[in-house]
Amino acid sequence: MRANCSSSSACPANRSEEELPVGLEAHGNLELVFTVVSAVMMGLLMFSLGCSVEIRNLWLHIRRPWGIAVGLLCQFGLMPLLAYLLVISFSLKPVQAIAVLIMGCCPGGTISNIFTFWVDGDMDLSISMTACSTVAALGMMPLCLYLYTSSWNLEQNLTIPYQNIGITLVCLTIPVAFGVCVNYRWPKQSKVILKIGAILGGVLIVVVAVAGVVLAKGTSNSDITLLTISFIFPLIGHVTGFLLALLTHQSWQRCRTISLETGAQNIQMCVTMLQLSFTAKDLVQMLSFPLAYGLFQLLDGFLIVAAYKMYKTRLKSKDRRKSPGRAQVCHKKSTSPKETSAFLEVNEEAAVTPGPSGPVELHTALGPTGCLSSRA
Repeated sequence: MRANCSSSSACPANRSEEELPVGLEAHGNLELVFTVVSAVMMGLLMFSLGCSVEIRNLWLHIRRPWGIAVGLLCQFGLMPLLAYLLVISFSLKPVQAIAVLIMGCCPGGTISNIFTFWVDGDMDLSISMTACSTVAALGMMPLCLYLYTSSWNLEQNLTIPYQNIGITLVCLTIPVAFGVCVNYRWPKQSKVILKIGAILGGVLIVVVAVAGVVLAKGTSNSDITLLTISFIFPLIGHVTGFLLALLTHQSWQRCRTISLETGAQNIQMCVTMLQLSFTAKDLVQMLSFPLAYGLFQLLDGFLIVAAYKMYKTRLKSKDRRKSPGRAQVCHKKSTSPKETSAFLEVNEEAAVTPGPSGPVELHTALGPTGCLSSRA
């Protein structure tokens, strides 16, 4: 799974810049600027999202890693299989097929943490899954690529970007660790940081989208087939991830989290692996796919967030219409939007409890308020 770099001409990564087409040379400069800017913003963002993580809940995920196990199964079981099925179904060329498969074998991207926060997902599980999938990629990426390409006749060996995986892991864990410490020692200040992080996440997504469009112009040789796959691949990943989490009796909050983690891949890692493994001529045909995938996974994420917000608003209004009398009783204790949102989350999470313990009765999850003892 690594390229033979014994000579300077044998490895694409060691070729001189004069051999690169003008479009790809400009593409590389833009990518360098984009990488630096996004790395700084991502570090600040992960620090702010780390302020939403509680040590106690994180420890529970480690002690009973049911959600993490399901997430890893989705990441390195479902996604590579879906990529292989898409390659076979669309009868792609070998160069295009390997780009799709590499994308399917990549670990989860940190962009999923932003969307998870916006859909009131399990942030402890989301960050744990991103970190665990990045670590697991050290062994699972070469294993999956070997299994699915063993029958293919590849001209180049595939180079796993271990250095890039390590950098991604460091950029993820260190800011999150600082955020967890801030949340533990200064919980009030962490809420302010978290709000700023939500705004920063929106800015980062805009920057990623604009940069993706600019970089995609430099690789305009993509065909309609690759664009179609880049559109449906993350969407299928989100849907199958949600269904698998639902079949394993995860809570609705965890189902949303696992769904977003499954469909969101690490685009930068895929691009790095392609650059290390293939020639400039092949890259012209291959780089358009990960860039298009990144844009469409942002679009899918926004659609999921919008659908969730609409569902949540409808659920609130429906609950008010169904029980106006009980709403008046609860109104004496709390009428703030934040507490109403928390009330909805408690009812939602009480329906299914994660792990093998099974369902939990609703009246045990509502706490001491006594506003409702059961739900119609």
